[in-house]
Amino acid sequence: MSNLYPSVHVLGSRQFGGADQFFVRLVMALHGVGQPVTAITRPASPVAEALVGSGVEQLNLPLANGWDLWSAWRIRQSIARYRPAIVQTYMGRATRLTRLPRTTQSVHIARLGGYYKIDGYYRHAHAWIGNTRGICDYLVQGGLPADKVFHIGNFVPEPQPFSPEQRAELRRCWELPEDASVLLALGRLIEAKGFDDLLRAVARLPAEIGGRPWIVAIAGDGPEAGALRALAKALDVEPRVRWLGWQNPADRCYAAADALVCPSRREPLGNVILEAWNYGLPVVSTRGPGPLELIEPEVNGLLCEPRDAADLAAAIERLLRAPEPQRRAMGAAGLAYLNAHFSQAAILDAYLELYGRLTGA
Repeated sequence: MSNLYPSVHVLGSRQFGGADQFFVRLVMALHGVGQPVTAITRPASPVAEALVGSGVEQLNLPLANGWDLWSAWRIRQSIARYRPAIVQTYMGRATRLTRLPRTTQSVHIARLGGYYKIDGYYRHAHAWIGNTRGICDYLVQGGLPADKVFHIGNFVPEPQPFSPEQRAELRRCWELPEDASVLLALGRLIEAKGFDDLLRAVARLPAEIGGRPWIVAIAGDGPEAGALRALAKALDVEPRVRWLGWQNPADRCYAAADALVCPSRREPLGNVILEAWNYGLPVVSTRGPGPLELIEPEVNGLLCEPRDAADLAAAIERLLRAPEPQRRAMGAAGLAYLNAHFSQAAILDAYLELYGRLTGA
């Protein structure tokens, strides 16, 4: 058993995107190996609800926008009460509101999953974790001490087993033709995710490629949902698009799909890529900072330019025209890369080793 590092983890989000899901995974994994963990979350948020019944102690605070002095005071109270070795904050709101007294022996670690504004939000922490090398470089270039900036990636949970019969039933439920190749895209339906670029790419391609029909299944919800459905109608691609809605967990989507498309305009990491590899799926992605770190072109995925529907269409067509053994090999290479670099055990060990280093254990 490793040393114990009591920790308080603070997240102020009301969403359930990649960063929020990783928060849940990490605190549950720490709890699962016997580490004392307390989560400070917003009441009735998806994150708070996901932790119900997990055994992780929770404190719910408003964690409102702006200077929520009451939540900041309650966080300080909680730190005085729990006396954690580590206080780990996620994203700007939680980090800005977490201000440790100068006399505390706790170490404040700010974890970043994006290229966020440093001043006013992150500079007061004691150490910083970036989940990509690019984010770590950005933090150092922003003036943070290089010896206090650490790279630790994300992990994804073990894949769920799905029988061929279950996979076929999922396809029937979502009206996905048995003989069609299914390309999955998922995430919040917002401008940054580039789903409109994906629809324009679909419109550039024929309904059959390589002698097979193909379907794009979009799993997600968000403020752009109505505009995207209207765009699909205007582009006359509705028959080739399925809207699956928000899926949590998304395992069923990966099980029913043949490949993943990540059309993001800005993608710091790309949790969906890791999750797709978890199910052995080949990947087509835009060249965001995260995907560029993950994908070796033609080996474990294909890359194309962001905001370029023509280039995205060409990459999709190249994947669909590739022989089935080549697509399977691409997905297998992604799974091997995931297991080598992003397993739960490896990431959890990296966090505990860092906690020990920063606390002098």
